[in-house]
Amino acid sequence: MRLFLFLFLGVLGTIAIIKFSSAKDIPEDSLRYLYEANDWSAIADPEALRGALANSHSVVTAWDGSRLVGLGSTLSDGHFVVYYSHLLVHPDYQRTGIGTAITKRLQDEYAGFHQHVLIAEGNAVAFYRKMGFEQADDHLPMWQAGFAP
Repeated sequence: MRLFLFLFLGVLGTIAIIKFSSAKDIPEDSLRYLYEANDWSAIADPEALRGALANSHSVVTAWDGSRLVGLGSTLSDGHFVVYYSHLLVHPDYQRTGIGTAITKRLQDEYAGFHQHVLIAEGNAVAFYRKMGFEQADDHLPMWQAGFAP
């Protein structure tokens, strides 16, 4: 497990020490705190979410004391392609640099990979552009939701 520290100026001018970790075993109540604050439906099945994170290629979490305030995860073949599957920052901590710090740590881990891929929702497009991502000219993201054989 890697551990990084980050100082940030919080609400009301308080200084918080944010600890970053690469541990994948994240308590359910911590996941619930972060995912519910962001209205992400993945928390509806917490065991599946914990399994998905445990099977992710990389996970970076951000902690303010015992509170999970940020999380990023990736899926990868380990050599050529990395898919950034989750990036969440608690609304009280957004625009403080935590999302940037998580993304940079993940980008550094996959430096030199041929493809860095993600699907950005509308309100996140500007952030990802700032991080160096751009829309592929002749490529269209596609998925099949709720596939059942």
